[in-house]
Amino acid sequence: EEIQRETAYPDGKVEKVLKNGCHLIFFPNGTWKKMGSDGKTVTITFFNGDVKQVMPDQTVIYYYADAKTTHTTYPDGLEVLHFSNGQIEKHYPDGKKEITFPDQTIKNLFTDGQEESIFPDGTIVRVQRDGSKTIEFNNGQRELHTSQFKRREYPDGTVKTVYMNGQQETKYVSGRVRVKDKDGNIIMDTKL
Repeated sequence: EEIQRETAYPDGKVEKVLKNGCHLIFFPNGTWKKMGSDGKTVTITFFNGDVKQVMPDQTVIYYYADAKTTHTTYPDGLEVLHFSNGQIEKHYPDGKKEITFPDQTIKNLFTDGQEESIFPDGTIVRVQRDGSKTIEFNNGQRELHTSQFKRREYPDGTVKTVYMNGQQETKYVSGRVRVKDKDGNIIMDTKL
């Protein structure tokens, strides 16, 4: 673009006004700033390679050169980070966070301390504030992990519970209940 006016300041800063209305400001440390002719678009390229863009809608896009990470802040408060390994994090104004890992696993961190992970195979893991965990498998099975037991529920209605002392209890749809001690010995079986 053709330069309309150029001004050198005593502090070493140089400002160039282009005929298209853009302003370019060059700082002695190597940083430079471009203000668009609309007066709303600003790009600052820092001496270390970082780039900050302010868009007309006030969206701010900051690129960290060393980390190869882009941090976008939207006017509504949503922040989105794109990492060089493909990970994407969304930080919502209400405090919720959503992380998409390179393998496409999605982890949601809720403000009340709960977590939810959705794996590419469809498995969903939910962790409550008390540490208890529910796992929903893509084959219809469910597991519940608490401090007292681990329980697996099968699609046919069978429920197998393993208690912390090692005792196992299996309840079948037929009504049959089988209990084994920690060594696997049957201590009760109500065969019907």
